[in-house]
Amino acid sequence: MRGVIAGIEALNRALARGVAWAALAMMLAQAFSVIARYVFSDGLIAVQEAVVYGHALLFLVGAAFVLQLNEHVRVDVFYVAYGRRTRRIVDLLALLVFTLPVVAVVLWVSVPYVVRAWATLEGSRQAGGIPAIFLLKTAILVFAVSVGLQALATALRLIRCERVAHWDEDR
Repeated sequence: MRGVIAGIEALNRALARGVAWAALAMMLAQAFSVIARYVFSDGLIAVQEAVVYGHALLFLVGAAFVLQLNEHVRVDVFYVAYGRRTRRIVDLLALLVFTLPVVAVVLWVSVPYVVRAWATLEGSRQAGGIPAIFLLKTAILVFAVSVGLQALATALRLIRCERVAHWDEDR
């Protein structure tokens, strides 16, 4: 079981490291786009779309790593006052009752959506845009699978009362 959990977490760390490069590419593309538009009066649709793609990849592919680190947004009105055991129970219930069902719905809805995009090799609707929308839509599936796997790995750690990276710290 520990090997499966470690494998899932290593996969999500690798995805996060990979997508971190999207942040750099997005920043460079945005700078290029601004310079092209305001210095040379030429806006490039493909570069503008690359910024949007990079932004989407950061959120979609990085979400599981954020879950792994317990850095997602939460309202700590009551949670912060709970003891460690109660917080672990609340976290486990949240993963099982909210995260996994949402992941299942996202998978259910997005698989046909992504399959259609691949079937037509869907590209940009804009002339001069990036001809690979189907790849961006595939990131939705990567999101659902990686978050689902990370939720399962974290739930298993919580059930086994193992230390969960960054989760046992008092906030």
